[in-house]
Amino acid sequence: MGATVTTAASKEKIWNGGEDIQPLGASYGKMMMWYFILSDSLTFAGFLASYGFTRFKFMDSWPIADEVFNHFPFLHGVNAPMYYVALMTFILIFSSVTMVLAVDAGHQLKKKKVAVYMLLTIVGGLIFVGSQAWEWKNFISGTYGAVETKGGEILQFVDKDGKRLALADFADTSLVREDAALTKSKGVWGMKGGADTSVSLSQVKAGLEKNPNVFIRTQYTVEGNKHKKVVLSREETLKRANDFVYVVEGANLIRNEYGHKTFANLFFFITGFHGFHVSVGVLLNIIIFFNVLLGTYEKRKSYEMVEKVGLYWHFVDLVWVFVFTFFYLV
Repeated sequence: MGATVTTAASKEKIWNGGEDIQPLGASYGKMMMWYFILSDSLTFAGFLASYGFTRFKFMDSWPIADEVFNHFPFLHGVNAPMYYVALMTFILIFSSVTMVLAVDAGHQLKKKKVAVYMLLTIVGGLIFVGSQAWEWKNFISGTYGAVETKGGEILQFVDKDGKRLALADFADTSLVREDAALTKSKGVWGMKGGADTSVSLSQVKAGLEKNPNVFIRTQYTVEGNKHKKVVLSREETLKRANDFVYVVEGANLIRNEYGHKTFANLFFFITGFHGFHVSVGVLLNIIIFFNVLLGTYEKRKSYEMVEKVGLYWHFVDLVWVFVFTFFYLV
């Protein structure tokens, strides 16, 4: 008898997802969103921790972020380190503000305001995703090019003042390419989206020998200065030319012109994973936006769905702050 009573009492306390019991004052839907956010946070934390450990291990050969992410739309050739990434970050954070305003308007049952702020949030998300795609394009295509040695080291080129040089700036293009008659599968070709590189290995070597003001810059940083790479003397530069194996232009999952191979892999994986989350968030926002226009939530007298998708949107914004810090600032 006592056991039966205890069981019945226990059943009454079990939350079956209904609205009669709300743990921590949250509805079933919001509670499930918090569970998802918690689990996804652990996933991102694992990825960023992996990035942190990898970078720490290869700290002396890690690419300099200011040199990699220095492009700005419509300003070709202008060195603008981090400017566009900072703008992207501002736009995404501002979209969080408009989402907060949409949720607040929903609490006041103001349909028009909810629709306007949701639309602004969607526009902000689309700009961010488009900006990320543009950044990927530049990252993949590259700017200067480099060569890879037999040992897998990436070597870049600079002039006597330490200014970066593109391979085309000094390569001897008067030579006939030694790989001109070879197929992609058999030839010595670089990493530019699966296409042949703009110059061949022999043209780079010949140009290096003919131009006395061209020097090799290694992928290793100067001791005590993580923002400066080691530049070889002219004599050492000519000696290292015998180690050249590949011409590398841009980046892919095999090698990249910026430095350590793992850098591109982590960049593609982590920023791509975050970009996927933002894309899903934009899609959810669009669905909610049309439901707002149709008056679905006005009929329910509740805009809780806006609040639920708002939690997700704030989450992807917060994750980007950490991604931005790890990849671009540290």
